Amino acid sequence: MAVTRESQGRLNVFADEPRIEILTKESSGNKGSWLFTLAGVILVIGLIAYSLTIK
Repeated sequence: MAVTRESQGRLNVFADEPRIEILTKESSGNKGSWLFTLAGVILVIGLIAYSLTIK
């Protein structure tokens, strides 16, 4: 943490910012994200089909 001292003697503390991670196309299209998306689509289709069977 960076600490500075003002002229009146007060201390200011600034948090260290995290490093920036640059995402590439390869990292956004991995198998895990596709499986998560597929599971979500199957869940939505299942909920719609279930709601149509309720009377």
